[in-house]
Amino acid sequence: MPRRPRRILFIHQNFPAQFRHVARALAGRPDTEVLAVTREDNLLPRIVPTLTYPYRPDPDSFGHPLAEHYAKRTARGLAVASFLTTLQASGYVPDVVVGHGGWGETLFVRDVWPRARLILHAEFYYAAEGADVAFDPEFAPVSGDALAFRARVRARNAAMIQALVDADLGLAPTVFQASTFPSHLRSKIAVVHEGIDTAVVAPRIGISISLRLPPEGRTLTLNPGDEVLTFVNRNLEPYRGYHVFMRALPAILAARPDLRVIIVGDDQGGYGPSPPAGSTWKEIFLREVASALDLSRIHFVGRLPYATYLAVLQISRLHVYATYPFVLSWSMLEAMSAGALVLASDTAPVREIISDGENGLLFPFFAPETLAERAIDALRDAGGHDVIRKAARKTIVDGYDLTSICLPKLAQLIRDPA
Repeated sequence: MPRRPRRILFIHQNFPAQFRHVARALAGRPDTEVLAVTREDNLLPRIVPTLTYPYRPDPDSFGHPLAEHYAKRTARGLAVASFLTTLQASGYVPDVVVGHGGWGETLFVRDVWPRARLILHAEFYYAAEGADVAFDPEFAPVSGDALAFRARVRARNAAMIQALVDADLGLAPTVFQASTFPSHLRSKIAVVHEGIDTAVVAPRIGISISLRLPPEGRTLTLNPGDEVLTFVNRNLEPYRGYHVFMRALPAILAARPDLRVIIVGDDQGGYGPSPPAGSTWKEIFLREVASALDLSRIHFVGRLPYATYLAVLQISRLHVYATYPFVLSWSMLEAMSAGALVLASDTAPVREIISDGENGLLFPFFAPETLAERAIDALRDAGGHDVIRKAARKTIVDGYDLTSICLPKLAQLIRDPA
């Protein structure tokens, strides 16, 4: 009698999220059956068979402000577990459950399927000092009880820690992210990046691209040889150095009269604190330096379709990336893979990948004047950094390639653990 396929269940409110490549790859194996569970209002593409769970929390039940973060996660976890019991009643039993520890969705999986192997994306552990919180003095709490502030930060870890304690394995994309967790839990965390498709994210010489510029929709065409500086983040916010970048732009534009600056990203939400009511970080820091800028050469293009975003990286003469000591963005690795010269902040997650002058350039996070100086030098010497560009791509191909390195590791850890 043939063995049934190994059943793997992915749970993520924004599925496919970090599991896009590995879920699709596992679903393509004849010996593996993949199912995903996500929130009912998730409109992202269904890359594998997907079911949805309802989640309608009662805000009045969240209690003390310190408990609110955990209460929201437990409410979501209970909603997921209740939905999973319907799967259990139908006879479905997974061999492996894979989820994200930070959303609470896996908190009660053990109470439905106690024998399933449980694997978590261990993305980040918050601390009141030494990482992202209190890193930037410009956005430190203005006043209030220091103990209460530190307690709020610590309380944010409650759901993640409970989930990781119950899990068999955690997966962290970088050494830095794994290092943020308490030492007694790090032995449960394997470091494997989700992977960069270096066959797709590759240099393209001599391309032209056309971008529609909001809000009026006029077209900007960039051609081979144009001097283009790029800055990309999901959201334009201090956590990703947007304020530092904007403060460097006046000097950069003044020194490079033919330069075009392409800024990709939304002005909504983000990882860090919210801007004052009625404003956005984009507008706040643009207004701060607007009088010193030639605004006709700065183009905010919002979010782009992936192919267009990739073309922006490929045509870039210099790509600037900055981050607090926090989760590393895919965009930096993709810029390196696309052959861009990357000028990045000298912060812990970046230093794990980039060595200054070897496969990229670094600047102190809080020094926009140094960012400007290094950017001007790099833009002036268009061909003088080809060795660094090639080394950057080699770093990604040799260490983060999706097909040859990351995907096989992830698939084995999820499906066939030693």
